Formats: sequence, C-alpha cells, structure tokens
Amino acid sequence: MKAPLIALLPVLWAAPALAQHAGHTSAPAAPSTSPKPAPASPAPAAAPHAGHDMGAMPGMAMPKPQAAPAADPHAGHDMSAMPGMGVPAQSESQAEAMGPPPLPDQETAPPPPPADHLADKVFDPAAMDRARAVLRQEHGGAQASQVMVNLLEYQARSGGDGYHWDGEAWFGGDLNRLVLKSEGEGDRHGVEAGEVQALYSRAVGLYTDVQVGVRQDVEPKSRTYATVGFETLLPYWIEADGALFLSNKGDVLGRVEGAIDWRLTQRLILQPRAELNLSAQDIPETRTGSGLTDAELGLRLRYEVRRDFAPYVGVTWAKRFGRTADYARALGQDVSDTSLVVGLRAWF
Repeated sequence: MKAPLIALLPVLWAAPALAQHAGHTSAPAAPSTSPKPAPASPAPAAAPHAGHDMGAMPGMAMPKPQAAPAADPHAGHDMSAMPGMGVPAQSESQAEAMGPPPLPDQETAPPPPPADHLADKVFDPAAMDRARAVLRQEHGGAQASQVMVNLLEYQARSGGDGYHWDGEAWFGGDLNRLVLKSEGEGDRHGVEAGEVQALYSRAVGLYTDVQVGVRQDVEPKSRTYATVGFETLLPYWIEADGALFLSNKGDVLGRVEGAIDWRLTQRLILQPRAELNLSAQDIPETRTGSGLTDAELGLRLRYEVRRDFAPYVGVTWAKRFGRTADYARALGQDVSDTSLVVGLRAWF
C-alpha cells in the first residue's frame, strides 16, 4: 500500500505548476491557406504574475503606498501683501500711461515756531528770550564782512605805462548788506578816472542781488550819480553785474561787466574778463560820446598761493568808440591800446 502512495507524490508536487500554465498551447498552429490579413498591432503582453499575491512569496517586499500631495498652505492668499514679497512688475505701456507722480506747485510752508518753551517753567523767561535771540543770530542771522581786491595791477603799454584798480567791501548778512565799491585807472601823471560807490544790496534770488545807492566820481570831473544795479551768477559760473547811473546834471550812463574762472589746476586759474561802458548822450565836460563809449577785454592767469592771495599776469585790450574816440584823438590820445599786466588778487 505504501508503494502506490510514494508513486503519487511526484504528481501531487507538479500539480500547482501545471495549473499555472493551464490553457497554453505547446504545439504550433497549422499553416492556413487563406490570404494573410494585415498585421495588427500586437496586444500588450500580459504580466506573467498578474493576479498573483506577490507578498506571499518569500523574499518579495510590497512597495510602499505613495502619500497624496499636501495642500498648498498659502493657496488663495495675496502673497504681494506679505513682507519681502515683490509686486509683479508693470508693463512698459502701463508705466508710461501712469507717468511720474505730480509735483507740488510750491514748497510746503514751514510749521509755525513753537510758542510754549518748557525751559521757561524752570528759568527766568526774560533770560531765556535773550538766549534764544542769540541762538537765532548765530544760526542764520550772523553778520559777516569781506574786503575783495579784484584787480590791482601795473599796465605796460606803448602810450605810457599805467595802473588799474577794482575792488569792493561789504558788511551784512545773507539778505541785506552795505557795499562799497571803487574803480579807476591812471598813469605817472595821476588819476585819469576814479569813482567810489556806496550801495545797499538786497538778495532777491538764490544768486542775484539788487543794489541801489550813490556814485561819486573823482576824475575827470566831480559828479554825483544815483545808482541802480545788480550782481548775479549766471550758468557755467559766469559772474556778471551791471548798473545805471543818473548824474546831478541829468546825464545817464550804463555799465556791464562779466568774468569767468577756468580752473586749469587746483591753484592755476585762467580768467577772461570784459567791461562795456555806455552813455545816453554826449557829455563834452567828461569827453564822453553817446552810445558805446569804450570797452575792455582781458585775459589773466593767476596762481593761488593761498585762496585769498593770488598774483597774476595777463594781457588787456581797450578801445574807445564813436564820439568818445573823437574826443581822444583831439587830445592826442590813442583810441585803442594793448597792455601787458602784472597784478594781485586778494581778499580778507
């Protein structure tokens, strides 16, 4: 009885394998005599282990299930409002359409000065008022002064050597000043022309002062003039000034001057300078003709030993015009001349 049971063991051992390949045809199919149909796309091969529980097989591990993606915690939030988050850039057409923000028509008025001072509750209010007045005087209301010698030079020329001076002094603050001016020229025989002006100067702009006062001529004739003029700084640092003069004889004169400093180095400066004088009528007493009476052009090269002390050398050209030139010819004087100059510019 044991022998038949032992003979059945191989059949029982192979039964599962036969069940796995059940339905498979081992013999090739017989060739068909009918026309061959067009080849069709092959069907995807079935997985050999489809339907099997692979986890039950020894040595096989089940893959871990993937977690669903986490929801965005900031979904639906306006991120541009958060610190550090930028706003999307506008398109160029939108930026051009919006344009720059409008500017105010005028500067905003300063706030009124404080009227309640806590220090008055501790110290004498009268003493504190005096202290505040001193503070205002020292911070914006201080008085200053300056003496400026623009030209102080010796002129070497063919018709006879001479000299020329031009300077001014002022005292006051940023808005109101007292200004004294003096200008003239001469030769070895004495002063040919000289004047002194006393003016009140008032700042009317950032770079412009208006001046009114009197002018007193010393030579060639003693005359007194009422004066109205200006001083200004034009673009490119051009210093310009002009004035109208009305004499006690009813004569009207005018003058325009201009100069610019071209700084070649920190200490070497080249200065072109021009001066024009005019008259509204002929004045035989002073040998002055109407119109443009005379002009002077100069080019001076100075070296600043210090900012307030600068010797210079240069060349000037002067010419009389119209009736003024006729008066000069009648006296045997040159109508035009060229001079080599050596001088000093200083201030303190």
